[in-house]
Amino acid sequence: MSTVRLVEASLEIAYDLLEGSEDAFEKEFNGISEHDDDAIGQWLRSAKVRGDTSESDPVVLHLIVELYRKMDRLENLILGKTTHRIALGMNGTIEKIGLEHFELSEPLLETSKLYYGRVELPVLPRRETPMYFEALSPISAKIVRMHVKDSNEWAVYMTARERSMIRHLKGLE
Repeated sequence: MSTVRLVEASLEIAYDLLEGSEDAFEKEFNGISEHDDDAIGQWLRSAKVRGDTSESDPVVLHLIVELYRKMDRLENLILGKTTHRIALGMNGTIEKIGLEHFELSEPLLETSKLYYGRVELPVLPRRETPMYFEALSPISAKIVRMHVKDSNEWAVYMTARERSMIRHLKGLE
């Protein structure tokens, strides 16, 4: 068996055993699936299909959309509107990540059990990343299901952490 490449990272994870709540977890997983399901995301997709964004700077457009979403979240907070998330019974800290694996800082998992969890990746835009994972040991897990977009963001974050670690080892930071 080949070894799994892991890099240091510090991410908070909320999770729970999959047993008995599969339907509720699946509903939430699908509900969190695409961050672009809000009104501004639908408008932007429609504008791209019509070709209305062909002369726009994609980076500036992306930042404006994210500012709109942030204002929308603030408005919802002020008005007391909250997004319902399932209360997950366990919390932990991920200290190492790989493309399909991660390790917790403490032995909190039951080996061979399936879990549902949420992680907030420190990428732009910040968003909750739902995932299903299997415990390989009390501290290590293999991600068995994640949305494609979230999986790509996970890989980008992991690569950025790896580059940062290399720069640190070379004394460039």
